[in-house]
Formats: sequence, structure tokens, C-alpha cells
Amino acid sequence: MTTTLNSETLELDATRTVAERLQDMLAEDLAATEALLLERSKSPVAVIPDLSDYIVSAGGKRLRPIVTLAAARAVGNTGHGTHALAAAVEFIHTATLLHDDVVDNSDLRRGKKAAKKIWGNSASILVGDFLFARAFTLMVETGSLEILNILSSASSVIAEGEVRQLQATGKKDLAASDYMAIIEAKTAALFEAAARAGALSAGSEKYAESLAQFGRNLGLAFQIVDDALDYGGTTAIIGKQVGDDFREGKITLPVIIARQRASAEDKIFWDRALSVETQTAQDLSHAIHLIRASGAMEATAEAALDYLDLAKQALRHLPDNEWVRSLSDLADYCGERIN
Repeated sequence: MTTTLNSETLELDATRTVAERLQDMLAEDLAATEALLLERSKSPVAVIPDLSDYIVSAGGKRLRPIVTLAAARAVGNTGHGTHALAAAVEFIHTATLLHDDVVDNSDLRRGKKAAKKIWGNSASILVGDFLFARAFTLMVETGSLEILNILSSASSVIAEGEVRQLQATGKKDLAASDYMAIIEAKTAALFEAAARAGALSAGSEKYAESLAQFGRNLGLAFQIVDDALDYGGTTAIIGKQVGDDFREGKITLPVIIARQRASAEDKIFWDRALSVETQTAQDLSHAIHLIRASGAMEATAEAALDYLDLAKQALRHLPDNEWVRSLSDLADYCGERIN
């Protein structure tokens, strides 16, 4: 493995510079994408634009549209079709967030009060459905049946991943392979589709597979890092409450590793604490202690960095240009988040 974690002295300004440089490079494309997001979230039914504007305007990292746009630029050029595709990708992602917050009973999203806390569960689910529909309208505007097939298939896989995660909630002996299958479906599938479809929107079939592999591995690493941050990040960084996964009984990689390395006494703790019925308010701090004491956090970081290495290796098959280098920077940015 060639990638290494930055030292703890890494300045946050450096992390922001990576993201800001990408946004500056893609400023015109992102502006066109944002305009589509705002325009297509409109509806004469008042609650729809109110709720959708609330979550869309919250911004988030826009990583998936950035991957879409940068992938297209890396192998060709962008136009309305690529902008429509980038907006569709973000709408799919936003719709899943609205649905997830209802399923997970989350209070925060993107650093703001979750939409369901303001408009209720039913409105959040139905507006999520509306955004899914808008995404498919935008896909049609790309004029490519292949792109429509890629993103519609990814949407199905994402839904399957969410159901698999729901079934795994509280399953104390969840295997690492099952965890990986869940995050490959619920997160990596959309990153992969975004990168592949971005290349195709620029007319490049030659490099679509390499970009798809970049997107898949970036997505896997991104979710692993997110899951690690649930036990070691801050609300400002992850945009939701720290410990949400633990409180919901979700079994993620840091927990799987810590439980595998646990003593008999600590396994009893994990089995009790991972059940929402028997969990106590003090359990999160002890879980964080066990994860750190067992080395599970470092092992989780290493797993994420392995996937980032694979993502960067996939880029070696592409022409050397500033856009390919920017995608490599994006992988580095993902790794820096775990510091």
C-alpha cells in the first residue's frame, strides 16, 4: 500500500484547499448543475419546493456531482447532458438521504435539523420520491439509454443495500464481508455509476470502465471513513450527530473489528450495547474507548486507504491531465477526513 495517513499536524486549511480547488476548476459546471437542482425541485405543491429547497440548499459536499463532472472533463468535455446527469446523481443521493433519515430516525442532516423533524416522516418520504422522479427526467435529457440504464440500475442497487442494512441492524456477528456488500450497494454503486456515466456523457467509452473502478473504490473508502467518523469525528465534519450509527444498532467496520478483538467480557458489552432495547446513554463513550484501545480505528483507516490506493491505480489507465490529477486529489481528500 503506497498511500499513508497524513500526520495529526495536517492543517484543516490544506484539506479545504483540495476541495476548493476542485470546486474552482468546475465552477461553471457546478453553477449549471446547481441551477438545474433549484429549477427542477420546483412544484406548485407548496411543501415540495419548501422541503426540497431546504435539503438541496444545505449543499453537502456535492462529491457525486463533482465526480460526474470531473470524470467527463478528464476524458472529454461537458455540456447540458453532463450537467443534467450531475443533477440527477445529486437528486438520487438527496432522495436516499430523506428516506434514510426516516428509517434511521435521525435528527440532523448536513449539519441542519433533518427535514423529517420539520415536515414529518410522510412528507420526507414523498418528497424523496418526487426527487427520484426528477432524477429520471434529467437522465432522459442526456439522450443516452446506456446512461439511463446505468443510473436506474444503480438506484435499484442502492435500495437493495438499504434493505440489507436494515436487516443487519443489531446483528452482532455481522461478517466484514456482509458489511462490505452493504456499503458497496448503498454508497459505492452511485459513485461508480456517476463516474462511468460521466465518461459516457463526454463520449468516451474507452475510459468508462477505469473511471467506474475509480468511483467504486472511492465510494467504498468514503463510506468506511464516514463509519469511522461516527466514533471519532465531530458533528461539524460529518453533518450528523456523532454516534448515530451506534445508537441505531448499525454494525460498521470499526465495531466488527473491535468485537473480533474483544475479550469475553467486552463481547458481553458489545452484545448488550448494540441492542437498542438494552443500550444505555453511557455506552457510546465506552464503545469509543474499546474501538480505540483495540486498534480498530487504525485498522478501519487502513482498509479505507487500501481502497483509495485502488481508486488511484484505476486512474493510471487514463491520460495524464489536470482533471485526472484532480480526481486523484479527491481520493487524497477522502483519506484526510479520517484524521
